[in-house]
Amino acid sequence: MSDSKKLDLEKRVLQHLNRIYADVLDKKNIKQLSSSLLEHVIETQNDMPLHITEDGESWSQNTIVMITYADTIEDTNSLPINSINKFLETYCSDTFEIVHILPFFPSSSDKGFSVKDYYSVYHQFGQWNDILRISKKFGVMADVVINHGSSESLWFKNFIKGEGKGSDYFLNFDEPFDTSKVVRPRTSDLLNPVKTTNGIKYVWCTFSKDQVDYNFSNPVVLFEFVQIIIFYLAKGITVFRFDAVAFIWKKIGTSCINLEKTHEIVRLFRTLLTYLSPKAILVTETNTPARENVSYFGNANEAHWIYNFSLPPILIYSILAGDSSYLEKLTMSMPPSQLGTSYLNFIASHDGIGLRPAETFLTKDEVTRFINLMEQNGGRVSYRSNNTDTPEPYEINITLFDAMKESFNKEVNLCVERFICIHAIMLSLEGVPAFYIHSLFGTRNDYALYKQTNQNRALNRGKIKISEIDLSNESEPQSYIFLQLKKLMLIRKKQPAFHPNAVQFTLHLGSNLYGIWRQSLDKKQSIFCISNLTDEVVNLSLLDLNLIGFDHWRDIISEIEIDDITSEIEFRPYQTMWLTNLQD
Repeated sequence: MSDSKKLDLEKRVLQHLNRIYADVLDKKNIKQLSSSLLEHVIETQNDMPLHITEDGESWSQNTIVMITYADTIEDTNSLPINSINKFLETYCSDTFEIVHILPFFPSSSDKGFSVKDYYSVYHQFGQWNDILRISKKFGVMADVVINHGSSESLWFKNFIKGEGKGSDYFLNFDEPFDTSKVVRPRTSDLLNPVKTTNGIKYVWCTFSKDQVDYNFSNPVVLFEFVQIIIFYLAKGITVFRFDAVAFIWKKIGTSCINLEKTHEIVRLFRTLLTYLSPKAILVTETNTPARENVSYFGNANEAHWIYNFSLPPILIYSILAGDSSYLEKLTMSMPPSQLGTSYLNFIASHDGIGLRPAETFLTKDEVTRFINLMEQNGGRVSYRSNNTDTPEPYEINITLFDAMKESFNKEVNLCVERFICIHAIMLSLEGVPAFYIHSLFGTRNDYALYKQTNQNRALNRGKIKISEIDLSNESEPQSYIFLQLKKLMLIRKKQPAFHPNAVQFTLHLGSNLYGIWRQSLDKKQSIFCISNLTDEVVNLSLLDLNLIGFDHWRDIISEIEIDDITSEIEFRPYQTMWLTNLQD
């Protein structure tokens, strides 16, 4: 590291730490903490694998993410993580650039999100060498479960004993107090009594009794997570999903969510990652209303990517209602991401369809209407506490394919077409697209797993036996969906106008059609992305698009040439066209 680069890093880290700990530590201790952090960061830089230290563009139109649990793919001949690698290399080497492997650490609950040991791979999933092997061909995204740890972890056992590593990591109080202002996504008790050698302590549990929150006002906790990040980088991980990061800083008497010191901690990690690896990407998982979520971009100095949490409920609602006005309102309200940042677009995830982000765009009556339809389609609803006697709906738990099963007007025959359409829209939007693995095959609700676990989220967390799916036979429904989605992904990867940071403008084509215009960073390519959100044929006058007359236009999905830019074109139910002027 050059002297100027080192000096810049020193100044940035010290500023971050002053803003975080000015009311906790004196200047001398902050300076000492800064020196210790810097020493550790600089010492470990030479330990990074060569392939994560190389320069290059961090993301482009080629960047598409696959999301999976470590054990979702069942293969009797290999351990789960190796099964992921086998699936990617066999079927997806030309489509996905990054794989997000959901928590693969030893855990006590919440499908991996109650981490017992951040430095180990759960032995039934595989080993660190298996992660490193994947990272040499695909970017690996992993969870930094930063807000809380398992009540069965060694750290928490040491907390109970009052000695050893972790004994001072957890947020606790001598007696309960009024927490009515705290905003959280669960209805369970926030403060839970625990018997320790130092008496009864009330530990703070934002999510569950088994998930005890860390105390980031103790700088030792911050230092530990810096070490965890460095350790992950050394194992080939370059994309870091900061789970539940909005809750990490608490100030009694406030909502304890999205506080300024939380943002400063994110800025510190961004600074450190920038110096450790040019390929490193920090992703904040903040399932909150749109305005709060977007705040994690900061001034292009916080998250590299933020989840576009508003997209799933609004896109799903729009196509089920056959009304583009909701989706138009969403995309018109999204500020363009600065270079160095991007939205992470998704429709389905390992969790449910979040309803808090929908608050900005749907009325309470529309949310109720949405919930009723999802329950008719086989879904379940999970609730959050709002400090009243009536909990509020927090998320809808259902597979994405079953969410498409029946529309608001009771149409059921075109669910596959609806399913493909929403993915075509996602692939066209500004940002990096991500596919939950179950969406690749149109998986149905897993009622057996739901009954076994009694957990709503289990509906969308079943196993996939790839050996039982003939991915070469397009006549099979699962294979057809996979091949159609793959076709769209391969088309996307060839279009400069689909760069995550390329210009996006929302079109106004009436309530039946949803459209956006994308333009490449070099302004050479334009794509008009238009989808029919209804179950009926819709005509569009090309005059409404104002296409440039001296360019040659065609739909790159159907490969139909546009000979007359003053004509009308017909959209079949749920058909998408990507009209572009740039030829192969």
